[in-house]
This record gives sequence, structure tokens and C-alpha cells, in this order.
Amino acid sequence: MDNFKRISNQEAIDLLKNASLLDLAILATKRKQQLHPKKVTTFVVDRNINYTNICWVNCKFCAFYRHSKDDDAYILSYDEIDNKIDELLEIGGTQILFQGGVHPKLKIEFYEDLVEHIHKKYPTITIHGFSAIEIDYISKVSKISYKEVLKRLKAKGLASIPGAGAEILSDEVRDIIAPLKLDTKDWLEVHRVAHKLDIKSTATMMFGTVETDEQIVEHWDNIRKLQDETGGFRAFIMWSFQSSNTQLLKEMPNIQPQSSNRYLKLLAVARLYLDNFTNIQSSWVTQGSYIGQLALKFGANDLGSTMMEENVVSAAGVTNSMNQQQMIDLIKDIGENPAKRDTAYNILERFY
Repeated sequence: MDNFKRISNQEAIDLLKNASLLDLAILATKRKQQLHPKKVTTFVVDRNINYTNICWVNCKFCAFYRHSKDDDAYILSYDEIDNKIDELLEIGGTQILFQGGVHPKLKIEFYEDLVEHIHKKYPTITIHGFSAIEIDYISKVSKISYKEVLKRLKAKGLASIPGAGAEILSDEVRDIIAPLKLDTKDWLEVHRVAHKLDIKSTATMMFGTVETDEQIVEHWDNIRKLQDETGGFRAFIMWSFQSSNTQLLKEMPNIQPQSSNRYLKLLAVARLYLDNFTNIQSSWVTQGSYIGQLALKFGANDLGSTMMEENVVSAAGVTNSMNQQQMIDLIKDIGENPAKRDTAYNILERFY
């Protein structure tokens, strides 16, 4: 493994079960330095905008969704969305992560109008939006293909899609934690179709529910194979299940919070296994800023977003925040070079 030959699924499982945290940090750092020899650690200034919290999928691990008749259910108006983007522009933001619940009644025309409105009014803002499950449902309710949905949204200004909704790409896990959500094959197919239309995306993983080490490696295997095929993933982002206020914790009260040790171990092995991914993000939003910083010693080369607004994780009882200067300071503190980037990982500004 010193020459970083591709590691097998079994080797990855062995590392997860048997390797020490320190050894994994050393190996992951060597691999990271091979990919990023200039020690540049990036971040993006953006805002999450959840255009609706109405969702019919009822994922047991989610505390954010509401049904349409709930008192606090909403669909944001254009004015509300515009105000959020105006605030983002004031702090030098370049991207919105734009996604919502899976609304049972909204068809492709609603999304086309929404994307077109934002893109025309805010041409400098990159729209990184609509997870695979949203694309899948828009396709079903509008009776058109994934390709047609994505082509039409791209024509209106959609730039890239996030990897949300992956959770663990093993149907044995998905059938327990999100039985109404699209299956592994369809999640991969949405991203495959997007990549073929030159719409880049990210790959994500949420661990810490009912999955085994073997199912985690199955997840990595699925995204590594698709990346071999298309090269369309810009980054991998991994976070731990946040259990407060969720149905899953009520049904399975023995589910334990994931330790920082577990997060860092998985992150390091992911850096070794996902040899065709250039970028891996630290998940400081769920881990806190200092474990987020430590993740940079376990293979991550990107601190992700300053996250001007975050609603989904906070609904599950976790609130961490960081501004641009705090990110710069954390990166410098470990001897790396901070840089602000855009969605496509182009450097916009260096702070070294």
C-alpha cells in the first residue's frame, strides 16, 4: 500500500477493523499530500436554502421534514429566497446549496421557474441543487425521464447536484432507515445521468445507524465504480447520524452516537479507498470545528462550507457554526494554506 495501489474491499474492511488510528492518519496524510502537494486546504462561502420542508418520504433519521398540513410546513416565496441570497452576497458568497423535502405535488415546471428566477436575478451565484431523490420524484410526478428533468433544469441554470440522499448505498440498510426512498441503483443512476450531461455532483455518506463495516465499504465500492465510469464526482463528504428528535431513535433507542475516533477512522480509510476522488470534505457541521480541523490530518483537504444557514442537522439538535476568518485560522493553525474556492474547486482567493 506504500505505492498507493488500489485497495480491495477486503483490505478496506481489514483497515477499519484492525488498523490503529495513528497508522491510518499517517497513511491518509501521505495519500492526501500526493494529491495536494501544495498543502492548500479549501472552503466555500455558501448558504443552504431549503425551499420547502414538506416531504412525503418520512425518513426515520430526519427531524427536518413536515407534512403539508403541519402548522410549520412551508414553501419559501421568491422574495424570501431573494432575501437569503442578498444576505449571502453581502458576505462574498458564491453558491447556494438548494434542496428541500420531496414535495408530493410540485412538478418540473415549478422547479424550472424557480431555477430560472434565481439564475437570471443572481447570475454570479452557482446553484448546487436538488438531490437524487428530488430528481427521482420530479421525474415520477412529471412523467418524464431523469435525463429530461436534468436537461431542463440545466437549461434554466442548475450547475451541479449534491450527493444528499445516499445515506448508506446498501439496500439492506435503506430498507430499514428510509424504506420509501429510492434504492441504491436509482441513486447511482441519477448521478450517472447527470454526469453524462456534464452536470457534476458530490457523493455523500451518512453513517451511524444500522450499517456494518462491510456495508460501508459496499457504499464506497458503489461510488468508486461510478467515478471510474464517469469521473463526475467532485468530492466525497461523510457525516455521522444525528439522532435527536428522529423517529429512528424512538424505534431503536440502542443506537449510539458515533465517536470522533470512529469518524476519523472512516474518513482516513475513505481517503485511501477512494483513489479516484480528488477532494474529501471535513464535516465540521456535525463533528464541531476542532474535530473538523483534525479531519485535515486524516485525509480531508477541504473544510466545506461556511454554512451561513443550516436547517436539517440543526433540526436534529446539532448546531455548529463557523465564519470565513475562523476557517482561515483553523487551517493556518495546522500549517496548511487556506484558500476560498467556488463550487468547481477553482481557487478564488488565497490567504497565504
